[in-house]
Amino acid sequence: MFTGIVEEIGAVTAVAASGDGVRVTVRAPKAVSDAGHGDSISVSGVCLTVVDRGEDWFTADVMRQTLDMSTLAGIDEGRAVNLERATVAHGRLGGHIVQGHIDGTGEILDIRPGDQWSVLRISLPAELAPLVVDKGSIAVDGVSLTVSAASPASEPYAWFEVSLIPETLAATTLGSRSPGDRVNLETDILARHVQRLLAFSPTAAAVPTEGGSR
Repeated sequence: MFTGIVEEIGAVTAVAASGDGVRVTVRAPKAVSDAGHGDSISVSGVCLTVVDRGEDWFTADVMRQTLDMSTLAGIDEGRAVNLERATVAHGRLGGHIVQGHIDGTGEILDIRPGDQWSVLRISLPAELAPLVVDKGSIAVDGVSLTVSAASPASEPYAWFEVSLIPETLAATTLGSRSPGDRVNLETDILARHVQRLLAFSPTAAAVPTEGGSR
């Protein structure tokens, strides 16, 4: 479990084929400072398991399903990645509940820079659109962000916007992104649970009339 508060920007130092997946090595001095074999580290929003580590690096396996669902597909040496260690039970929930289970990817459509922040407009897969609401939470490349605008349901192509403060621009890879780049998206777990529950609800609930029996 993560909070979407990025601890450091790491870099991929090696990528090797491993069956139908890949094994990646990431330079991550802070993330591995207290990490052990089997620990979880979020890599640009994707929860990966440490299988080996050194003084300032760790190695993890990325399976085919993860490659198909995320921007880790085609990952190569030198790529900068956002890193966050799994949160501890007694820690502060500075962002929101992030699982590291990517729902899909979006494309940065537009970046509007301002004096103190930048606004990013990002495309949204149609099936995820109902889960993203104005002022709600979303994780973009593992960064906990607040949705500042969302496309109306009537628009044929869904999108949402997030406003990034200088700290976020400097402390995460989002500050170096450009239109056309793809990013990992994880919607709010609470919204996903509600959607699933509604899928099993009857189409119309019986409402008792005044004075009637239940």
